[in-house]
Amino acid sequence: MATTVRRTVLNMPAAPLGPENPLPALRPLDEMHVVDDRDRAALPRDMARQIGYAPLATVLPVRMLDGYGRARTPTAVDAIVIEDDRLRATVLPGLGGRVHSLHHKPTGRELLYTNPVLQPADFALNGAWFSGGIEWNIGATGHSTLSCAPVHAARVPAPDGGEMLRLWEWERLRDLPFQVDLWLPEDSDFLHVGVRIRNPHEHTVPVYWWSNIAVPEGERTRVLAPADEAWHFGYERTLTRVPVPGTDGVDRTYPLRSEFPADYFYEVPDGARRWIASLDEGGHGLVQTSTDLLRGRKLFLWGSGPGGRRWQDWLTEPGTTGYAEIQAGLARTQLEHVPLEPGAEFSWLEAYGPLSADPTAVHGGDWAAARAEVEHRLATALPRVDVDAAYEAWRPHADTEPVESLATGSGWGALEVRRGAHRLPGTPFDASTLGEQQAPWLELLDQGVLPEPREVTWPGPSLVSPYWRDMLETASADPLTEYHLGVAQWHAGDRAQAVRSWERGLAIAPSRWPLLRCLAVAAGESGQRDRAADLYAEAFDGLCAERDDDGDAWVPVTAALGREAMEALLAAKRPEAARAVWAALGSVVQGRGRFRLLEARLLIAEGERGAARAVFDEGFEVADLREGAEILDEVWAELTDEPLPARYNYRMRPRD
Repeated sequence: MATTVRRTVLNMPAAPLGPENPLPALRPLDEMHVVDDRDRAALPRDMARQIGYAPLATVLPVRMLDGYGRARTPTAVDAIVIEDDRLRATVLPGLGGRVHSLHHKPTGRELLYTNPVLQPADFALNGAWFSGGIEWNIGATGHSTLSCAPVHAARVPAPDGGEMLRLWEWERLRDLPFQVDLWLPEDSDFLHVGVRIRNPHEHTVPVYWWSNIAVPEGERTRVLAPADEAWHFGYERTLTRVPVPGTDGVDRTYPLRSEFPADYFYEVPDGARRWIASLDEGGHGLVQTSTDLLRGRKLFLWGSGPGGRRWQDWLTEPGTTGYAEIQAGLARTQLEHVPLEPGAEFSWLEAYGPLSADPTAVHGGDWAAARAEVEHRLATALPRVDVDAAYEAWRPHADTEPVESLATGSGWGALEVRRGAHRLPGTPFDASTLGEQQAPWLELLDQGVLPEPREVTWPGPSLVSPYWRDMLETASADPLTEYHLGVAQWHAGDRAQAVRSWERGLAIAPSRWPLLRCLAVAAGESGQRDRAADLYAEAFDGLCAERDDDGDAWVPVTAALGREAMEALLAAKRPEAARAVWAALGSVVQGRGRFRLLEARLLIAEGERGAARAVFDEGFEVADLREGAEILDEVWAELTDEPLPARYNYRMRPRD
């Protein structure tokens, strides 16, 4: 059977993503994977340098995705299938190009953990993310902002003359184009994946890449990699070198033998073949290998404790098998970023396929023997020289232009190509993809001014790169321009100038609340708690005066600003003002789990502890609960010394 690439539709229970959060993401990045500067001093010099290299402060210019719920309904999900007589890979172009399934036909085995539902959860840098399959993480430490975003997809000639699926997009955190090419070589059991990241700019750019592979979890499932040491990162935010396979008498290569969630970044020796495998009790499973540039390998496990199990249930439906993640990245750990020089590129090849090994060797007590068995089986199934040869054969085809478009991503790449006159063979960002969100910026590019808003609404997305900031600085100083200029200055770290821009805009703005909200964030971040509360209260009052209560269009911004305002007012110990905001939210917003939790906090501040406890007893689900968040524990502890009920226990680290 010759390789085919075709469109299809999957029917799955899915919770809608909801609209983007309309407020610019000015507040600090809420990412768990950080280490203290004091701890960094004890790390290898190159690792410490790359951990400290260009970390993100915010996810600007990307907007947050936090408007989803947990009500799942049957949904048609666009997919692309690449298939031959040995493998069938199913890709979701509307959801970051996720490889949802990799099915091995001769054995009938599914090689990945395939989530039977699409349930967003707050794990990505910008919020919404879902578990399962193979995801392509680019941008900065964490799950990509493209996790739930569409990417471009097209059919392209493969190196062997067959068909290949190309995915590509413009990554906006670092302003970098990237592509992922997937094909099935003839008579091979391995999916080949060619990846390329290009820097079209005249300055060095920090790069992050990790391919995350969800694999089924079992009591006797073992993860193997060519390493005797690893860097352990727990949610205590420390990075520690530990022996492999075990510490404290526990073999950590079996994901269910740990209690709490953790990362293990394997210390793969220089010159060793890059690979990682997950094998079940019978020695069967998936192996991933690559050319040497993709040096890092990692195991993420949820553990067997109540918090990890609760998260596993949260991300899917009851009765579904749990999962672990095996991963591969450009650096030793996910806390690092790697510099990419002007005009240069990173490119490599990955291969994913089935592996069967002697279960006695895999699960025996000798770690070196287990590794040697897997390395031998991998060398037989896919020799290292064949991977290198496949990369060399693919590389000339990376520039081949697409033959047929299969899916369309965002218009941001087309805008940046237009602005920078970039030449990017193989990854066309066509002007036809420019849409409503890019239109004002296209006018700024062509005319030097932002267009006047035609109706009463909130500002659209901001752009923050140095070029756009320079354009805004030379444009007419109207309120909208001052608003976007302040956002760009805030992103650049010039917070004092950002405040001045917002204050200039405020003096002449017919709609003041967007600028007041920006000033409220600035006040809060500088420790001015009372001023932040005042500004938030004024901003929310202004929004309520403008909004049209007859429709749903204002619900997203009401919820977003209302949540921030209530949190600021509670922090300033102003429960009466917070109650006024609560009353103006409307029943739709008040009924959401996030706002039920806020209601409980408000009741505590009002001295109504019994009523706050009743909110917990009645039950609620915070759909956008952040990975690692302990707010449920903290609020519960204010109410009682009783143990936290299991349905609210998402704890990812020991209490001590």
